[in-house]
Amino acid sequence: MDPKDAYLILYNFLCCAGWALICKIAVQSIFSDLAANTNVTDALSHVYAASHMAQLLWYTQMAAIMEVVHAMLKLVRSPVLVTAMQVGSRIFALLAVAYAPSAQAQWGAGLMILSWSLVEVPRYAFYILAILTGDATKRTPYWLFWLRYSLFAVLYPSGITGELTVFFKAASDGALLHMFGPFAAVLYGKILPAVYFVGSPFMILNMVGNRKSAFKKRFAKLPPPPRGLVWPLDSKGERSSTKINQQIVAAAVGAVNPTKASAVLRSRHWRFQYTKHLRAMVEEQCKSPEAALKIAQAGLNKAYELFEFVAPDGTSTSFKDAMAGKASGSETFHTGFIQGQGKQRTDRLEIPYKGKTLHGKELMDQVDAWVSYGTIEPSCGDAIKKCAENPKWLDVSDRYFVLLGAGSAMGPLLVLMALGANVIAIDLDRPQIWKRLIDIAKNSSGSITFPMKCEQKDCKSEDAVIENAGCNLFTDTPMIRDWLMDLYKGKPFTVGSYAYLNGALHVQVSLAMDSICRDLSEKRSNTSLAYLCTPTDLHLIPEEAHLAQKDHLQEYSKDPYCMLIRLLSGGSKLISNVKPSVKGEGGDYYLVNGISVAQGPNYALAKRMQHWRAIIARSKNCIVSSNIAPSTSTLSVVQNRTFAWAYEGMPYFKPFEIFAPETSNAVMSAILFYDLNDPRSVGNPKVKLSNPNQLFSYGSFHGGLWRCAYEVDSIGEASVFLYFGRVVWPYAVAAGGAAAAFLWTSGHMKVKTLNNQSDNQ
Repeated sequence: MDPKDAYLILYNFLCCAGWALICKIAVQSIFSDLAANTNVTDALSHVYAASHMAQLLWYTQMAAIMEVVHAMLKLVRSPVLVTAMQVGSRIFALLAVAYAPSAQAQWGAGLMILSWSLVEVPRYAFYILAILTGDATKRTPYWLFWLRYSLFAVLYPSGITGELTVFFKAASDGALLHMFGPFAAVLYGKILPAVYFVGSPFMILNMVGNRKSAFKKRFAKLPPPPRGLVWPLDSKGERSSTKINQQIVAAAVGAVNPTKASAVLRSRHWRFQYTKHLRAMVEEQCKSPEAALKIAQAGLNKAYELFEFVAPDGTSTSFKDAMAGKASGSETFHTGFIQGQGKQRTDRLEIPYKGKTLHGKELMDQVDAWVSYGTIEPSCGDAIKKCAENPKWLDVSDRYFVLLGAGSAMGPLLVLMALGANVIAIDLDRPQIWKRLIDIAKNSSGSITFPMKCEQKDCKSEDAVIENAGCNLFTDTPMIRDWLMDLYKGKPFTVGSYAYLNGALHVQVSLAMDSICRDLSEKRSNTSLAYLCTPTDLHLIPEEAHLAQKDHLQEYSKDPYCMLIRLLSGGSKLISNVKPSVKGEGGDYYLVNGISVAQGPNYALAKRMQHWRAIIARSKNCIVSSNIAPSTSTLSVVQNRTFAWAYEGMPYFKPFEIFAPETSNAVMSAILFYDLNDPRSVGNPKVKLSNPNQLFSYGSFHGGLWRCAYEVDSIGEASVFLYFGRVVWPYAVAAGGAAAAFLWTSGHMKVKTLNNQSDNQ
């Protein structure tokens, strides 16, 4: 057994045993009093005074401080700041009940202790079995799983109620005030209740979300037998992603630095350590153009060698071999086609933004405002303006756009169809997807071409067309590639990779798209590539953006709220975005670390493979449009409540701005048209760059991430707190006003009563 696991099992066992004893003592005390005809509130008020309770409660709850240490050391996945706040609130309550006699001898103390113990016993037991079984979701006993994710619905409110009664009693307890001073009255009487008022709903809602997610995973259907592009089997017979992810990154950086490759393979906590290794790899790429391309090619080669392609009969081969020739078998795709009947709009560039549709001077002014504020780079502003100044670029009726993941929320489908483009749509063979895509096409001035399982002429209705449309990038990869190679020969293709999936599936779909992009760009003339880069990645940035980071850091380092967050987190939050430059051939390069660890190493690898293909294709004289898109409030993002809350609070940190999908789609399409039409675009391989990775330094609509004072991964919690503060503030003001009115009325009535009594005397 891993020493870390052995330690965590021992720690959780001791905590579980401690809380079980506390629960036993509390229950015995309550039932003993009830048997003696004591009422419930009095029975609860005697719990803390029960034999051995005080000492046992003190040591068991204090042991929870180690949970913060575990999070800091990455022994567990818990967020440090959230864990510290949860444990800290318990410690404050423990100090109050330990040093305030009046807080001990009231019903709330017993309710608090009983609630804590009933929550903690199954929680720690669950952690033990999760480590032993290796699967917290499916292998733990159902009854324990249910208790772990259900008891909070009753015990969190009861525990919070008990804690608040302890706080209010402690605020006026002479013994506690004598020991800790008058500030304790403010802390327990005002500050902590206010924190609970704001934080308790967040904590309970977070557990509701965790419960929903856990039950969804627990009862998820077993996956179908592997088919198509899959992760390879490991030594345990499982298709795990971690080791393969490491091997691909190690192979990439190992092409120029074997020492760093060894460090990647030695990493035992890849889930939390991948960021530093990716940075080391990008730093190696900065040394020379040759190093950048060697790393990219080695990484992709390794992915093709490691991943498997499983045929319908269950036989498998490497993905490299599967894509080496034409698809095996006689099965091929037929071609479907729908011509839209809508009116073509090509007279001007329009950008929807905050309820308005910007164009002309109003659009130019807004672009200048974004550049001035730092939300986008000047090169991005120039690209959008150039597109606005050249409306002929919007006539895409003679262009063919292959959209891999046509229905993606961040893809350019709607913009292209409105402008009369010829769209070749690749998406899953699901009727609901194709009903939407075909409806869009019919109401547009463009056309849509798509793969079908049968001849379109054999379909007797539109519903039949919808039923037979589409394909699967995982299982049909060679067939899709072959179909596209033979489609519209001689026509210029722009192949865009827009498909997105969660977790390990994202790597698979990125590799599938890469194989299609590789073969079309290298074997079909007049093919260009298009990508949407994420701002939450490692990028080379202009020196101007680096200097803006410094200016914002100087400003925010004096901000009281930022100072408080830094203090409470021990410096683990609000980490400086300003990093030393990296020396390489062609000068100094500045990096921004936009990676969010929570997104995971698979997301990072999937996006990195797209970077690799982009610079390789450009080195082979292919036009590549690969620009950073802003953080966008797509449905897949805002469904995660924590991300949605963080997005609401992020604009506090200049120059962050979160964009609506329609705005992001429009601006990124404008930059795409610029890259395809203006020979001065860095997407044009004839434009000289000091390093291939500078392809991503220009045209960036990063939404402020590149120029923010702090790393984006370190502002999440602070942003969530800002959001809740803004939401709760009006209610807190109203509650305070009501309380003040009540106190004034009560005081006024008391004075009036005294005056009446005086008059009667």
